[in-house]
Amino acid sequence: MKSSTIDRRLLTILLVVFVQMLGASLIFPVLPLYAQREFHLSAELITILASSFFAAQFLSGPYVGRLSDNYGRIPVLIVSQIGTVISFVMLAFAPSVGWLFFARILDGITGGNIIVAQAYITDITPREKRTESLGYIFAAFGLGFIFGPALGGFLAAAYGPTVPFLVAAVAAAAVVLLTWYALDETLSAEERRMARTRRAGSLTVGSLLGGAPWALPLTLILLIGFLGQFALGLLQSTFALFGEAVLFQGESREVTDVGIGLLLSVVGFSQLFTQTYLLRRLARRFDEGQLVVLGSALRTIGMLIYASVTSPWLGAFGSLFFAVGFGIASPPLQSMSTALVADQDRGSVLGWFQSSTNLSTIISTAIAGVIFARGPTVPYWIGAATSALVVLAMIGMMRWMPTKSVPVSES
Repeated sequence: MKSSTIDRRLLTILLVVFVQMLGASLIFPVLPLYAQREFHLSAELITILASSFFAAQFLSGPYVGRLSDNYGRIPVLIVSQIGTVISFVMLAFAPSVGWLFFARILDGITGGNIIVAQAYITDITPREKRTESLGYIFAAFGLGFIFGPALGGFLAAAYGPTVPFLVAAVAAAAVVLLTWYALDETLSAEERRMARTRRAGSLTVGSLLGGAPWALPLTLILLIGFLGQFALGLLQSTFALFGEAVLFQGESREVTDVGIGLLLSVVGFSQLFTQTYLLRRLARRFDEGQLVVLGSALRTIGMLIYASVTSPWLGAFGSLFFAVGFGIASPPLQSMSTALVADQDRGSVLGWFQSSTNLSTIISTAIAGVIFARGPTVPYWIGAATSALVVLAMIGMMRWMPTKSVPVSES
């Protein structure tokens, strides 16, 4: 396959991820405060609302990845994106708390967009460039996060809390059209047929427990991904509430909404910088395991900053360190998981990886409200501790099973 074809398809799938993330991040700073102000939900229920999305995604993740192996990346991408459009519209016009939960669960069930996008990229990328290419997914995340939260905050402050959901629905609908008209299927009809005729796929709970050669290292990677995600779950479910209670205490609604959106935009800038500049250079000097250790250490520092400061200006440094650390650690960990299994199971293993991180997010977001009620900074102290635990776990894994360096292209 010619490199120009790979470059075109890579750019297109990254554009799809960017537009998808732009829409999703529009509602990120708005939804918790929308649920609190308009539906009078407590912090405990708000974080359970967040958890419901990840619970649904956890249950559907492996099936979405397997469906994309069996029937192709494009059909599954389109169906999942249509589910997102419907869920955003439902949030905008929700007449009750039950509708809020239903909308988030629907988005979680159909929300295999990123799993399939990652599988698509592994299809078109050689092994030696996979960490770099998966990193571009997080760069697209970052670019969407630069504009999405700030735009969501401004729209909510200027036009009301439902407008960001409608704009997000329009962005998701644009992604459906972009996928339909601009992306080519990466799996041939023969590859899809072979995937469907395989008994149940080699990636099952039984195979993880049954002594397959890749079972133990993959289980360890999934556990490390679980621990690494825990801090993110605590942060993303409480950050808007934390911003209102601590960083912007005493400020107006408008200032709070815009300020929280801007702080989340710092996350986006940091992700973009990490994936387009920093990760490629670090990958030339460190192997995948070392990158996970470095990123997790920086993520620990970011959580400690959040837990210690009360100024939004200093809080921006927490966003910087956390986002850079997350951006350095996540792509190599995913790349390590895909290297353990056969090529035809790439979609499935990424589904398992996302299910592992979603399970962590379910637990962390479900308990985050209770923890937050004990003190607005307590979730961030706990997040720092779990991030530090990832550092120790990865160092232990590297000593038992040394990781390999992955050359990064100079281009």
